[in-house]
Amino acid sequence: MVYILRCADDTLYTGITNNLQNRIHQHETGKGAKYTKTRTPLTLVYQEPSENRSTASKREYAIKSLSRSQKLTLIASVSPE
Repeated sequence: MVYILRCADDTLYTGITNNLQNRIHQHETGKGAKYTKTRTPLTLVYQEPSENRSTASKREYAIKSLSRSQKLTLIASVSPE
């Protein structure tokens, strides 16, 4: 699964996991990525299932290559109105 978190400083963090709930808990408790450690609280704004880790990694790379505005468009495409 690929996910995007909105950090307290309004930046976006993209990652992959096979256990989203556990991974978010790790981020919130400072045991996740170094990037998110000082940027709490975090909000899950996007998630996308993947068939396997390889597919998730490729999708993560593609999302990380997007501009901020493109990421926000992606997030808005799945967010309820």
